[in-house]
Amino acid sequence: MSMEQILDAVRAFDGVLELAPAEGGPYPEIAWGDHFFYYAPDGEVPENTQPYATIVTKDYPDDSGSRLGGGRWRLNVHVGRQRFVDLLGTDPRDASADDYSAADVVLPHPVYGPLGWISIVDPADRTMPLALELLAAAHADARTRAERRDRHPST
Repeated sequence: MSMEQILDAVRAFDGVLELAPAEGGPYPEIAWGDHFFYYAPDGEVPENTQPYATIVTKDYPDDSGSRLGGGRWRLNVHVGRQRFVDLLGTDPRDASADDYSAADVVLPHPVYGPLGWISIVDPADRTMPLALELLAAAHADARTRAERRDRHPST
């Protein structure tokens, strides 16, 4: 499955906001070509909220172990502690990978793994059904958190 197929699937979620920085826009060059997904039915990037999933197309200065670029890309999804344990068999705070560049394998995120994030470099046949399931669950979780915030706004 291609990145476009994942993008099409996520774009079909209700209330999704895709932030896709591009050249000439207000976002730093390092983010150009990447995709950040939020639950935001009003179309505004939520304040004080991280995306629930991202697609990155290149290595970042503090995150180069996946060897991205040249057509390699990585899907990152916040799955939370329990789902992380279910997927990887270890607590997110204790997880690591021998090779963060392995393709089509669920791995702890190289930087945000301790916070319950997983990553998949070049999702394909082995991981695509799971990737789509995780994205749908992350979107639903983000919607639940947003609705809870709306019911109980901070004063």
